[in-house]
Amino acid sequence: MEKFALTAQVREKAGKGVARGLRRSKMVPAVLYSHGKSTPIAMLHKAVTTILNSEGGEHALINLKLEGGKKTGDRMALIKDYQVDPISGALLHVDLMEVAMNEKVKIQVAIQITGTAVGVKEGGIFQYGQRQVDVECLPTQIPDSLSIDITTLKMNESLHVRDIKAPEGVKILTDPDATIASIQPPISDAKLEAMLATAPAAEAGEPELVKKLKKEGEGEVAAPAAEAKGKEAAAKEAAPKEAAPKEAAPKK
Repeated sequence: MEKFALTAQVREKAGKGVARGLRRSKMVPAVLYSHGKSTPIAMLHKAVTTILNSEGGEHALINLKLEGGKKTGDRMALIKDYQVDPISGALLHVDLMEVAMNEKVKIQVAIQITGTAVGVKEGGIFQYGQRQVDVECLPTQIPDSLSIDITTLKMNESLHVRDIKAPEGVKILTDPDATIASIQPPISDAKLEAMLATAPAAEAGEPELVKKLKKEGEGEVAAPAAEAKGKEAAAKEAAPKEAAPKEAAPKK
């Protein structure tokens, strides 16, 4: 596995404002975890991205030199997790885990599939299963990935975690029966036609929702007419009635 030397500044302050200021200064806010304790630190953005883009990636062993504050000194660490911006892809934050060279660690390792399966050449469909496994080993024994060859995999066959040959000193913790890869037969034309034939046919005519909307529309058209009639009747009642003609006074 690859090893890197990295210098980090111990941070006395934390928070979103401090983190944004560090990013503007081309630094990456980070936290170093060790035996239940955490130390806020900051590292050069370029140095961290170089490690993440290396062959070992996040499994690279880092000789971390802490400067500033009371917790100075050298530490051995692994990248535990990191966060990137979902839009720009910029590195936002990194979590590191301090390790001891004589103590085993538990970590996830990617599975690398090699070769072209016989079943695929015969027209089968390749399907992925487990893409990574949990392993336990010393920090210096962490593999970059675990390879498995699928060249001899035939139609209707599968490879499982138990088929991986782990290097010496590496113990795989993932369920051995978990599937890594399988070759499924393609669907024949006859089977596809049978599936389409047994599918429920759509009823003729307009969908129920369309009919319902039409009925509601009809009600909306009728409503203004009824409202207009009501207004006309109200107007007639409100109109002043003509005064009745006065009777002529009787002559004396």
